[in-house]
This record gives sequence, C-alpha cells and structure tokens, in this order.
Amino acid sequence: MASTQADQGARVLVASNRGPVSYEVQEDGSLSAKRGGGGLVSGLSAIGSDADSLWVCSALSDGDREAVRRGAGEQGVRMLDIPADVHADAYNGIANSALWFVHHMLYQTPLEPVFDAEFRRQWVSYETYNRAFAEALAEEAGQGAAVVVQDYHLTLVPGMLRELRPDLRIGHFSHTPWAPPEYFRMLPDDIAEQVLRGMLGADRLGFLTRRWASAFEACAAQLVGGLGDTRIGVHGLGADADFLRKRSHEADVDERLAALRAEIGEGRRTIVRVDRTELSKNIVRGLLAYRQLLDDHPEWRERVVHVAFAYPSRQDLAVYREYTAQVQRVAEEINSVYGTAGWKPVVLHVKDDFARSLAAYRLADVALVNPIRDGMNLVAKEMPVVSDEGCVLVLSREAGAYEELGEDAIVVNPYDVVGTAGALHEALTLPVEERAERTKRLAAAATALAPAQWFLDQLHALDADQPS
Repeated sequence: MASTQADQGARVLVASNRGPVSYEVQEDGSLSAKRGGGGLVSGLSAIGSDADSLWVCSALSDGDREAVRRGAGEQGVRMLDIPADVHADAYNGIANSALWFVHHMLYQTPLEPVFDAEFRRQWVSYETYNRAFAEALAEEAGQGAAVVVQDYHLTLVPGMLRELRPDLRIGHFSHTPWAPPEYFRMLPDDIAEQVLRGMLGADRLGFLTRRWASAFEACAAQLVGGLGDTRIGVHGLGADADFLRKRSHEADVDERLAALRAEIGEGRRTIVRVDRTELSKNIVRGLLAYRQLLDDHPEWRERVVHVAFAYPSRQDLAVYREYTAQVQRVAEEINSVYGTAGWKPVVLHVKDDFARSLAAYRLADVALVNPIRDGMNLVAKEMPVVSDEGCVLVLSREAGAYEELGEDAIVVNPYDVVGTAGALHEALTLPVEERAERTKRLAAAATALAPAQWFLDQLHALDADQPS
C-alpha cells in the first residue's frame, strides 16, 4: 500500500465477525438494513463522527452478500464477502466448535475433541478467513492507525496484520474466558502455538477479567516463552444503564410486563433467567435446581414461578439443537409433575424478544445466572439495573461477572444442583431491606464501566504513552 493511500485511510478501525448492520432482500428485490447495538457501536459513536473510523466485518447472510455485490453498504462499514463455505468452516467448524469449546471447557473428553483431517481442512478456512480481515484492515488503515480486533473468531489477525502493516497500533479483545494451559493444550500443538502467536502480534490484548488475562499469560509462558512486547489489559464491560432504564419503560415493555404478570398469576414470586441456549449457560441444571427447590421446600409450590427465557442459539450445530430440545423437555416435565390447574411452575419462552426480556428483568425477585463458564455475563449486570423492586442475584462463581458482583450475590457452584436449590431458597427468603441494599450495590458495580467508555479505554491504552 502506498504511503499516500495509508495517509488517507481510516484512523480507528474495528474488526469483528458480526458488524453493526445486517441486510435482508425483500420480496420486491430491495434491500432492508437493520442496525445493531452494543458496546462497540456505542464506543465508535463516542469518538465522534469526525474521527474517521471504519468497521470491518463479515457478510453473514445472503442479504449481506447481496448488499456487498450491489455496493449498498453504509458509510463507515466495510463488509467482506468471504465465500459462504469458507465462513461456515471458520465460524462453525473452528471458532464455535473448537475454540469456543476449549475456552468454555465444554468437551466430553472421553469422546471429544477429535482433531482429524476434517479439522485440519477447516483450519485452513479459518486461516483464509482471518487473512481476509488482515488484508482488508491493511488496505483501509491510515498510517499509524489504531485497530481493535474482536474475539476468538479473529485470533490470527493481529499477527497477520503486523506483517502487512508494522506501523499500526493493534489491539485484540477477548469476550470469552481463556482456558487454563492444561485445557488449552488439548488443541494440536502447532495450532495452539499459531493462535498464541497470532494474538501476540498485537501491541495490547484486552480481557474481561484478571482471571482470563492470567490464564492467557500462563498459556503464553508455557507454549511460546512469554508475552514478548505485548501488553495485557483488563476491561470489565458494564451494563448501559441509561439505555436500559429508558428502554425498559417504553410501551411495548409495559405490554409484555402485563402479559407476563397474567401468565405468572397474582402475588407469586419470580425466579428469572434470560439466556441463549448456549451450552455454557447451564440452563438445564438451573431447571433441575428449581425442581429440587420444589422438592426440598414444598411451601414454595404455587407461590413461585421460574420465568425462563431460553432463546435458540447456533441451531445449525446438532449439539445445540439437542440442548435446546433438552431444555424444553425438562421444563415440560416440571410442569407436568408439579403444575396445578392454577399454577404453571415454569414459564418458558424460546422466541427471542428483547422487550419481553426487559419486562422479565423488571419483575424479577431472583435473578438466576449459573453458567458453567462465561467471559462476563451481562444479564447478571443488567437485571439489578432494571428490576423494579430489586432482585437477589444467584450467581455462578464461574461467570466473569463474579469478580465484580460476587460480594453482593449469592454465589453457587454451577454443577451443584442441590446447592443451587438452597441458594434459590435463601434468595427468596432474604429480607426486603437487605435485598434492596444488595441491588443498589450490584447496580453500581454493574454500571461502573459503561460500554462506550469500555471501548474508549482500550483505544486510549493503545497509545504508547498510556499505561497498560
């Protein structure tokens, strides 16, 4: 790339698999665009429209690919039309079926993983996918620009980009946990080393908690001899309090709140969970813990309802379809065994509805967040912010949010169904005054680092004069 081109390029670039906009082809052949939200969107907005920023992302759907072919993209976004089969191998075959499983420690190790010839074929697609991002970023970045690469989908990009554009300031942020060395080393040795060296091409690596950062440092020390010149930072993404409080009192949320109250029944307490049917979210054990509560404390029968929103995730993977079906089976079994004419013990919804989720947040007496392992878990932070009457947080010690919220939550071992049932009983019987005080402290901790500031802090830290 010529220096004149580099001088005219973007000054701040974000790279992520999913971008801030998606497209759909309408029946008349026109394209409709849908904009997303989240911390990155807030962060890029916060740096101002004059900052000359660019978001590089992948086309994920036929509508996205058609938008790229028509040149219909939005200003400030470059969508890459990576071949669908290459993207599927990289995204489903490697990122979601290998790297995600490693970092969340999800493998049933007597049978999996099996890193065979098919895995190696898919790994080549993962390299191709990462290279497409690196080349696009190299082409678009101005001289000395800041590039912030996102997550486990793009672990090779920093190293590839460093070779193409040594002048750039490169950051990478991991939104997942990071596996401890003994688990990370399940990956083939050469692949594990390639991932680490790819990440270490960055000037700075960001993690959600000190625990995940330390795990990466341990992996680097054991497999590649340390961090080299790469710096490490911790940025605990917080809930967007202003947005949540405003959005949760709009008309559509009020309507859903009324509908949920009617479904639950007058005067009953609520245990609320809102999750994707992601294997790591531990929804099935949460349901089993609720069933155990009804067995151990029959006084709660007809007096409490478990409101469980389990929104389907990654249904193109068989193991996720099976897990979603298991969630539904267990909920139906509980309702069949314990339900009465006037009481449905589990109110389960599987169709994604953000307004309904906010309505459930508002009426929660107890928030159940019990993941096997989670990078952060924003639900744990959002529910105390939105809850109308205050809620008690029952929180897994394996959630990243535990570092910030554990002191004011009732903490559980996510595998211990009996222990979780006891925690639910404790939460339901907590005095009103203590619940209110805990909620206030939880909300303060949960909003300490707003999404826009979370992004800006990473950007500022990329400046060589800033401490890591």
